[in-house]
Amino acid sequence: MAVRFTCFALAALFIVILFQASFADAQTSPAPAPASDGTTLDQGIAYVLMFAALVVTYIVHPIGSLSLST
Repeated sequence: MAVRFTCFALAALFIVILFQASFADAQTSPAPAPASDGTTLDQGIAYVLMFAALVVTYIVHPIGSLSLST
């Protein structure tokens, strides 16, 4: 009787280990990393705003109106 139980326990352990090994490969992969983060977007907006400020500066102060002689 003890031999049957030992054989059954070893067989059950072997089957459990086999199933665990097969399920380890079947797990889903983690989610992919985001294509862009918020820092990149903020930096892009900052560049657009700086360019807009530069354009407004040149519109408000035309180059021909600058007088270098006093």
